Amino acid sequence: MDKVILKPRREESLLRFHPWVFSGAIGQIVGHPAEGDLVSVCAADGKLLACGHYQIGSIAVRILSFDEDPTLPDFWERMLLRAFQLRDAFGLTQSARTNCYRLVHGEGDGLPGLIIDYYDGVCVLQAHSVGMFRAKTAICEALKTVYGERLKAVYDKSSGTAPFKAGLELVDGYLYKADGFVTSKDELVVLENGNKFLVNWQEGQKTGFFLDQRENRAAVGRLAEGRHVLNLFCYTGGFSVYALAGGAAHVDSVDSSQRAMDMVDRNVALNGFTPDRHTSYCADAIDFIKKVPDGAYDLVIVDPPAFAKHRGALKNALRAYQRLNAAAIAKVAPGGFVFTFSCSQVVDKEAFALAVFSAAAESGRSVRILDRLNQPADHSVNIYHPEGEYLKGLLLYVE
Repeated sequence: MDKVILKPRREESLLRFHPWVFSGAIGQIVGHPAEGDLVSVCAADGKLLACGHYQIGSIAVRILSFDEDPTLPDFWERMLLRAFQLRDAFGLTQSARTNCYRLVHGEGDGLPGLIIDYYDGVCVLQAHSVGMFRAKTAICEALKTVYGERLKAVYDKSSGTAPFKAGLELVDGYLYKADGFVTSKDELVVLENGNKFLVNWQEGQKTGFFLDQRENRAAVGRLAEGRHVLNLFCYTGGFSVYALAGGAAHVDSVDSSQRAMDMVDRNVALNGFTPDRHTSYCADAIDFIKKVPDGAYDLVIVDPPAFAKHRGALKNALRAYQRLNAAAIAKVAPGGFVFTFSCSQVVDKEAFALAVFSAAAESGRSVRILDRLNQPADHSVNIYHPEGEYLKGLLLYVE
């Protein structure tokens, strides 16, 4: 194994178990590691600190282990079993009402650069690093061991997430299919808290469904009874279905993607709700909310895509969050609720709350924070890697 030797006094973050080594901390590389190779990381005095995947960029090593040997043949099986046992501990793996969840959440499960979502027997894998992409066959074999006969298929959807490198065949496709496994258009109906959703891992965003909003969707359902609901940036209608199931008088769903809106309509029908209770609008969400009459909705959900994917976009992103939330707060009926979110990792909770505060102040209305919202337990956060806490939200009461 080639070695990465740090500059003097640059080992402090690794001693605190942070799973990244930045390129500026490296004093010397012993050997000629290719991107994705396993390397050992040593302090300037030669003491072994960790080992992980080498990569070219600002994050030079993603740590796989501080105390175990990732070259051992059962490494992937042990790590995936740990991730499975965590989800099993809080009841996700045996639930009769929910059969989809995140199995591996990158650094949160000690596997930086790897995402695996589970959809009723189908595991959808996304590699965000060359090292994880090169390990996908071994990961697939470990999934077979962990799930046994419950595993129907493993689908690799890394073409949009793995760094483009010459020699990598970034083509999505199945790594494994059990005998007799057949789907129409790579699509499956899954259950989440008893609600049915169509998931298409080939054509859908991310792995096909936004599993990180499960608990927040349930919160919307608890407040929706008798209310007129607006779901902005609705994607495939997760919040919309929960609102209807919670007894909403009517739900309007808005997204700029016609493909997403078609899936919303299918999900609404799949759950037995009649068209008179739901309307789909293929439109720009920001333009739509500006044209909404004051007080037309009692509950508004604002769940936009990431406005800032890097720190250089942070300032513009915060302005966008402020404008969007100012419109939502201004339009919601007195005594109404606003669920507002940011999934931008570089926007921390304090910055997001300040943007929403500025939006409330701009509206001139009385606004109270009823709850602070985040990602569910299957999107676990490594306490030594706070950057993993990417989803943040607020439940607002507007008078």
